[in-house]
Amino acid sequence: MAAANDLRKGMAIRYHGDVTVILDVQHRTPGNLRAFVQATLRSIRTGKSSNVRFSSTETVELVDVSRRKLEYSYKDQDGFVFMDPETYETETFPPELINEAANYLTENLQVDVLYAEGKAVEVELPSSVELKVIESATGIRGDSANNVQKPAKLETGKTIQVPLFIKEGEVIRVDTRTGAYMGRA
Repeated sequence: MAAANDLRKGMAIRYHGDVTVILDVQHRTPGNLRAFVQATLRSIRTGKSSNVRFSSTETVELVDVSRRKLEYSYKDQDGFVFMDPETYETETFPPELINEAANYLTENLQVDVLYAEGKAVEVELPSSVELKVIESATGIRGDSANNVQKPAKLETGKTIQVPLFIKEGEVIRVDTRTGAYMGRA
């Protein structure tokens, strides 16, 4: 058991008999009211997210979690296939588990996979990834008044805004938390 104040992103708890993963936690102390903890929880069983408010003195039951480093291999009709670089065993995860991470997955990318009670519950990407620009309009000379941006399609199919000087075929660094251009790789 742990106090609600000790909750952190990535932990797993038992909430109403269901194992849930904490996606976001905020400690709040409104003016003249008691402090509380606002948490976003995702159910492992259903995959649905919900916002829950805990009293700061409330206790919650922690669930044992583990992390493993896996390498992304490829996508097939069953889902996304990852390989353990030490044992060479493969695991296939459904698209529902990958969600937005699919926009940043490239071959041999190492990710952390969070397991709760032996079941994969979340794929954690590195903070930035390097992706190749496969389609982008050419910038026009003199079109550079103030940080002008243009859309660029990346090798994973995601389209982001990049500066005018980025050309097709260049490799750029992209922030996986915001999806924003960070610079050339």
